[in-house]
Amino acid sequence: MRKKVIAMIAALFMAVTANAQFEQGKVYLGGSLTGLNLKYSGIDDLSLGLQAQAGYMFDDNLMLLGQVAYDHKGGDLKENLVSLGVGGRYYIEQNGIYLGVNCKYIHGEHGYNDVMPGVEVGYSFFLSRTVTVEPAIYYDQSFKKHSDFSTIGLKIGLGVYLFTD
Repeated sequence: MRKKVIAMIAALFMAVTANAQFEQGKVYLGGSLTGLNLKYSGIDDLSLGLQAQAGYMFDDNLMLLGQVAYDHKGGDLKENLVSLGVGGRYYIEQNGIYLGVNCKYIHGEHGYNDVMPGVEVGYSFFLSRTVTVEPAIYYDQSFKKHSDFSTIGLKIGLGVYLFTD
């Protein structure tokens, strides 16, 4: 009986704190590790990427994001890519799941340029009141050549939700 009461109190506490995390006026800083063969596209072998994001909660559960990323591609492409993008997230209230959309411009060292809109589904797991681990599944659609450059993958990120009060 005692374990059940403790579990119920913990669940209630997590539900209350998760609900309060995605409120208007917060600033978000995050970083993600992508690749390590956790994503697939038509021509890649090794793929390793780092991504940095900054965002602002302009309304409860809604965030605008800016991002910059670096990707190393192996396989036939053998190229280093840099990207800049904008996007947004909608947090499903009380559970930490978010839906994201974005669009980024990608530039590579051998003349590769592409515009890629994308979608993602992720989860913000709070380690503390402000720090999260954020696994996400994403899909980026290539306008250059769909079969070779469109990407589906998994990324693991860390986020910090800063209070602006």
